[in-house]
Amino acid sequence: MRLSARDLPRGGKRPVPGIIHLGLGAFFRAHVATYLADAIAESGGDWGVIGASLQSPATRDKLAPQDNVYIAVELGPKDRDYRLMDLISDVVVAPEDPGHLIGLMAAPAIRLVTLTVTEKGYCHEPATGRLMTDHPVIAHDFAHPDSPRSAIGFLVSALDQRRRNGQRPFTMLSCDNLPENGRVLRGLVLEFAGALDPDLARWIETEARFPCCMVDRIVPATTEDDIAAVVEATGRLDLALVMHEPFRQWVIEDDFVDGDRPNLAAAGAEMVADVSPFEAMKLRCLNGTHSTLAYLGYLAGHATIHDAVSDPVFERLCRRLWRDEIIPILIPPQGTDLTAYAEALLERYRNPAIRHATWQIAMDGSQKLPQRILGTIADNLRAERPCPALTLAVAGWMKYVSGYDEAGREIDVRDPLADRLRGIWQAHPDPETRADAYLAQGTVFGMLAGQPGFRADLARACAELDIYGARGAAERVRGRPLP
Repeated sequence: MRLSARDLPRGGKRPVPGIIHLGLGAFFRAHVATYLADAIAESGGDWGVIGASLQSPATRDKLAPQDNVYIAVELGPKDRDYRLMDLISDVVVAPEDPGHLIGLMAAPAIRLVTLTVTEKGYCHEPATGRLMTDHPVIAHDFAHPDSPRSAIGFLVSALDQRRRNGQRPFTMLSCDNLPENGRVLRGLVLEFAGALDPDLARWIETEARFPCCMVDRIVPATTEDDIAAVVEATGRLDLALVMHEPFRQWVIEDDFVDGDRPNLAAAGAEMVADVSPFEAMKLRCLNGTHSTLAYLGYLAGHATIHDAVSDPVFERLCRRLWRDEIIPILIPPQGTDLTAYAEALLERYRNPAIRHATWQIAMDGSQKLPQRILGTIADNLRAERPCPALTLAVAGWMKYVSGYDEAGREIDVRDPLADRLRGIWQAHPDPETRADAYLAQGTVFGMLAGQPGFRADLARACAELDIYGARGAAERVRGRPLP
């Protein structure tokens, strides 16, 4: 239901849970949950949600005093819309009782498990898609499958329990920004299960389903000022509120266990046979430019995406990226004009109400870079097409994860490889040896590490960052002759 700013009643009777969601962050609550609520409102069904936090109790501790009800605030360019969300019936914190979460996932009423655990939550090598078997969390889960810590470990343990109970498996729907996210998740689950019990892996391979999907909605981090503004507008203190842009899109491969799913099409989701053109479009056009603006924009002193695209240098950089380095290597989804799609993205970036922090987007870059930027570079190299702007974005990431900005101020780098990457920039002042040191990180760069042309371009981009700074280097990219 849509609620006015001053009239926010308590939620009504909640739907019976049929979904468990792993990773109960702001994106799920601002995007996936709104589709689910709309689907239930349109078509009914027992598709309520039990949320599970895999690490911290912070979200549970904010939601519990509010009876798991929260406000989703739509940030239009000129006004705001407030929606009371009462889809979540319970929130569990996995480390407090792993067996309890496994039992909930194994309950027959649960037919769908959704995930937003971020790229690093899959404990895989982004360049290869394989499970990091030496990852501390995965190593723990192999040794203690009944008390897992990872999303993969919980999925396999719950599926094993369902198989032993003679039940059908649940569908597993990744909602994270990974290319072919369902196929990646399937491969990781089968690899983990196969190491524990080959019979279990064969059952999962035959009976379970892992649809791919593409999600799109900008969800900036909620600030103390946002909470205060909602109190002023609604009279309601909500420590778990989420903020989001008006736009939303969810494209889902229609492949569920026994065809059992919410009527998501009634909520506006696109149910398709092949998600890949949509996810490539979004990952490369939106996430690729978002990451570019995050690293270069942050280094240039821009705190938000809005601030960055308000700088004409970075607006032109985005336009060049789309026109000359991203769109030419994409196959558009049927009926989609990629140039118009890029223009719509720019308008979304310009929304003054969306204060999407460059620092927030810059998190976990070692996990995001392969699918957002490096894959596009690889395609351009195969087509013998230069991509100086994308290469500069990679150099911007390298400078960012060094831990210091252009003024020598320390950056709070949040990345699973932060300790390994910190200091490489300073330790290798020569651009060519600097490029070599980063390219040696095979879990990030994969096959690109062996491309001499890319190495030379990356060394040149590093040198220009040193000489001209992020904004000056971006301006020079614009000034080069177009291919």
